[in-house]
Amino acid sequence: MTLSDIADGLEVTTEQRDRGVASVDATEDSLRERLGEFADDLPCDATSAAEIVESHTAGESVGDGAHAAGVAPITAAKTLHLLGCEGVSPLTPRAHEILQGWLSADLSRTEARELAGANETEFALATFVETHEPLDGAREVVDGYRSAYGGTEDALEEARSAVGDLL
Repeated sequence: MTLSDIADGLEVTTEQRDRGVASVDATEDSLRERLGEFADDLPCDATSAAEIVESHTAGESVGDGAHAAGVAPITAAKTLHLLGCEGVSPLTPRAHEILQGWLSADLSRTEARELAGANETEFALATFVETHEPLDGAREVVDGYRSAYGGTEDALEEARSAVGDLL
């Protein structure tokens, strides 16, 4: 079979259908409305959760976001974790390993807390983070809000070198 046999019957047309620009706009609903579907599983209402996410996206501390939303800072941190935001645990990676030792009954709670160097509140929040997964679909809502309003998870990401830069 030759190339001309393969191409036999093919036609070239000069017309194309203009389909326009494909777009997805999920900004019609407010963040509060989009978080409403997760409200039953959050430690606060959707309005407070939206305020917490907006403050976090703006680069404010968890405590400032909690104050603006009228909730306790640990409630704000739990909310952010359940909504898929990273980095709300106050413990170091090594301290998380110690916490996992307590959760697997290899250490007593008092021993684990002392080894982790955490106070009661920090240990309780880290335990919550270790024992609760983010809600299905919530991360996408928060990421969509961040991308629509220019927030980033790490404002200094572009300033850091990547491993590939070292080679």
